[in-house]
Amino acid sequence: MTIFKILAINLKYYRKIYNMSQERFAEVLGTSLAYLNEIENQKRNVSLKTIAKFTNRLNAYDKSLNLKFSTLLNYDESLETNYKRIDEKKKPN
Repeated sequence: MTIFKILAINLKYYRKIYNMSQERFAEVLGTSLAYLNEIENQKRNVSLKTIAKFTNRLNAYDKSLNLKFSTLLNYDESLETNYKRIDEKKKPN
């Protein structure tokens, strides 16, 4: 398993526990929706500097999280999810 797949799994997990759309989660991470989507779908390689930024932004968002840089790079099978994009824009009935 590649480090990029592990990162994708972990980011999806945190997005799910905070019940966020990709749009909102991208804002929290300080990145664009397109970039986050590419990371989550393993179509983009990510620098260590970017992973550190994501760690810092998640810790700023949730002060109780105390996330370590290495946590985003460690594989834990229990964190795997089929979480997909949630659109925040609801269509009127």
